[in-house]
Amino acid sequence: MLIIEVKETENIDRALKRYKRKFQSTRLMRELRDRKEFKKPSVRRRSELLKATYRQKKYGAE
Repeated sequence: MLIIEVKETENIDRALKRYKRKFQSTRLMRELRDRKEFKKPSVRRRSELLKATYRQKKYGAE
């Protein structure tokens, strides 16, 4: 569970923004989306390889 301390002088929008940032850093939504449907291990491995080759082409070999 995420807990955000809201200060008395702090704007509620600012506190909400801090909550969203903290929520993003936990990667909870990504895990929920991944658990939504079952993927075979071979399919998961294949998609990870494709992502790795994409990242390698985009960032690695410049």
